[in-house]
Amino acid sequence: MGMSGRTTPKVAVLMGGPSAEREVSLVSGRECAKALREEGYDVTELDAGQDIAERLRAIAPDVVFNALHGRWGEDGCVQGILEWLHIPYTHSGILASSLAMDKERTKDVYRAHGLPVVPSLLASKADVSAGHVMAPPYVVKPYNEGSSVGVYIVQEAANGPPKLDENMPETVMVEAYAAGRELTTTVMGDQALTVTEIITEGWYDYDAKYTEGGSRHVCPADIPKDIFDLCMEYAVTAHQALGCRGVSRTDYRWDEARGVEGLVLLETNTQPGMTPTSLSPEQARAVGMSFGALCAWMVEDASCLR
Repeated sequence: MGMSGRTTPKVAVLMGGPSAEREVSLVSGRECAKALREEGYDVTELDAGQDIAERLRAIAPDVVFNALHGRWGEDGCVQGILEWLHIPYTHSGILASSLAMDKERTKDVYRAHGLPVVPSLLASKADVSAGHVMAPPYVVKPYNEGSSVGVYIVQEAANGPPKLDENMPETVMVEAYAAGRELTTTVMGDQALTVTEIITEGWYDYDAKYTEGGSRHVCPADIPKDIFDLCMEYAVTAHQALGCRGVSRTDYRWDEARGVEGLVLLETNTQPGMTPTSLSPEQARAVGMSFGALCAWMVEDASCLR
């Protein structure tokens, strides 16, 4: 887009929205808006509601910075509205957003591109609550919503199936529990940035719903070079295979006892968290890019027909 000799580009930051991840999105949106103002953009913050199309027509931005997380904002819905309105926007387009949000279809794409995953299946909430649909240990999670809705870990010693609470969707994803260390890699454009290890402090108890406890980020991760390189390579392959644009982040589990065989992909996030201490901005900083510069890159990268 280029700032020289032009009027200041007007950016609408979309945030909040109706998803389970509303609060996270509001924090991301405010931080991005602040950074973009400091970078010299004319910024309007917009809490995405039912009247989003009318509001956007009234604001008439040059670009939408999409800081929504979860359903509606990250699953292709809002991207469709932005295409309809012909407003250039950040992150992935309709298809990639929709595809990456569906964790089971994401795995089909990974498998088709030779990327390693654990066995998984979709099942009804009723069946999962009635009996083990897979031999423990396994994990139960919503297949099209962010982790804030809840993830259940059913241990090998578990007597019965998990008691899922009512806000879990009717269809859930059940996947074999992948032991090991939690790793993640951000892709920006078509470049992988680095690898972070997320060390969570005691984050599950036995029949437990996963809750975000304290976590530390080790960036870059202190792991063998072959595993580090594979994370970088797999993240780019996943980004391209799903058709992602802008910034995405792919999460892994690595069982170090199994070496290279122990690395599996869990999912790809097309709208990673965007506060200065979030994983992706932290990775950008590790390779010499400030939070403001990252946000500005995303605005300059925005387009329609993504």
